[in-house]
Amino acid sequence: MNIALAQLNCTVGDLAGNISKILHACQQARQAGAGLVVTPEMALCGYPPQDWLLRTDFIQACQQALASLATQIHDMTLVVGHPAYLDGKLYNAASVIQAGRILATYHKRHLPSDGLLNDQRYFEAGDQPCTFEQDGVTFGLAICADCQHLPHLQSTRQMGAQILLILSASPYRLDKLTNRQQQVRAGILHTGIPAIYVNLVGGQDELAFDGASFAINTQGEVTHQLPAFQEKLGQVEIRDDQLIPSPCTPMQDRITGIYSALCLGVRDFIEKNRIPGVLIGLSGGIDSALVLAIAVDALGSDRVRTVMMSSPYTIDISIQDAREMAGNLGVHHEEIPIDTLFENFLQTLRPALEAFPSPGNPTTAENLQARIRGTLLMALANQYGLLVLTTSNKSETAVGYSTLYGDMAGGLSVLKDVSKTLVYQLCYHRNHISPIIPERILQRPPSAELRPNQTDQDSLPPYDRLDAIIAAHVEQGMSLEAIANMGYPEDEVQRVLRLIHSSEYKRRQAAPGIRITRRDFGQSWRFPLTSRFLK
Repeated sequence: MNIALAQLNCTVGDLAGNISKILHACQQARQAGAGLVVTPEMALCGYPPQDWLLRTDFIQACQQALASLATQIHDMTLVVGHPAYLDGKLYNAASVIQAGRILATYHKRHLPSDGLLNDQRYFEAGDQPCTFEQDGVTFGLAICADCQHLPHLQSTRQMGAQILLILSASPYRLDKLTNRQQQVRAGILHTGIPAIYVNLVGGQDELAFDGASFAINTQGEVTHQLPAFQEKLGQVEIRDDQLIPSPCTPMQDRITGIYSALCLGVRDFIEKNRIPGVLIGLSGGIDSALVLAIAVDALGSDRVRTVMMSSPYTIDISIQDAREMAGNLGVHHEEIPIDTLFENFLQTLRPALEAFPSPGNPTTAENLQARIRGTLLMALANQYGLLVLTTSNKSETAVGYSTLYGDMAGGLSVLKDVSKTLVYQLCYHRNHISPIIPERILQRPPSAELRPNQTDQDSLPPYDRLDAIIAAHVEQGMSLEAIANMGYPEDEVQRVLRLIHSSEYKRRQAAPGIRITRRDFGQSWRFPLTSRFLK
């Protein structure tokens, strides 16, 4: 028999659209000779629906959609993920549909509560395994984290399961595919049940789901591998309870995978929210150059506009490099100098500033330039119905090296989880495909150009050290002492950690950004605004 793996890009709340995708996959599978179709976790309603799950009208709509879907499945078997309400409890469920009716429903037994995908906030845990038969083969069901728990696998095996079907919505992060396969392999080697793992694909707010569905045989070998970051209908042939190997799609390398995740995240954020296009403040620097490249690769040049807003401290080569970058990608580009606006603001503020007895903050004029640019960007976006893509990277976001209501203004922060050192790697990767980023942008010392002869390293440690400290503290949870023991100066580590936690108030007001690491500054980061630890 043949099993179809429906690696779908579903949208939260688009019940009709998701049903259409599922039915189309069933039609394709039928034409390819498959009698069983497996979809990702929560394919019916999209994932994660978050607090929609607390709304009665949403749950009722999902129940009606499931009933409608069931009536349209006749000459094959479909396994579909959905929320299920039973006896006053809500479950993360998967139903088996045959001949127009629901044959069986499984309730997810192991619910994550890691702060990223908090199933325990919404669902009750199931307590029973579930199996069904198709063409003489007994299949067991698991949903995502269930495949890591041996008691569930053992009880499913005891019910006669010969092959495990795993419905998943596992978001992308670095090295996640290897981690998934290791977890599934460990269960297989313990129980002897081969497994088919079907993962969601697509962008959903700050998450990018990479798909990359796969199958692993009883020897722990990957027999089938679907591509990452694209919708795909794969097929697994089963003969004598064994998976018949098929050519596997090679997995992308680390940098290619990150770039693909960022493009997918931008594309789906714009497409699923029905936004006409995006606007980017192009500075002539490396961060905005990378954001522009990603935006054009994700959306096409006709849906991207750029604007260069030079100030008295912007050097000519920045204007030239921004112009060249925009020309290389064929986007509509504007140049709006802010010199006069900046001087008018200073003149208006000067009497009030001079009335203060203290010298005040030396960065006031720098932040003022960024806020003028932010105001102009938002005005243009408002006029044309566009979304502003902000250009700050994770290194800047971590330590607050950005201006609230200035360069932080916008609707999506593409590089929010991308360190400065990784920015350079991604730029070289994109230029290897085609040389679109001017070489001078890659070679110049990074600078905000808000005062004469300014460079980032005037205010920050070198980016290789800064990024290593940020990664150790934010992504690995290491303490000041542990990081200092790695060989970094203790005073430098202490300063960076203080900057990270004193900048929390800025991040609370920042645009959402696409997650690519174990711990980003989105839902997986929760620290108080007020704290004297590390102060």
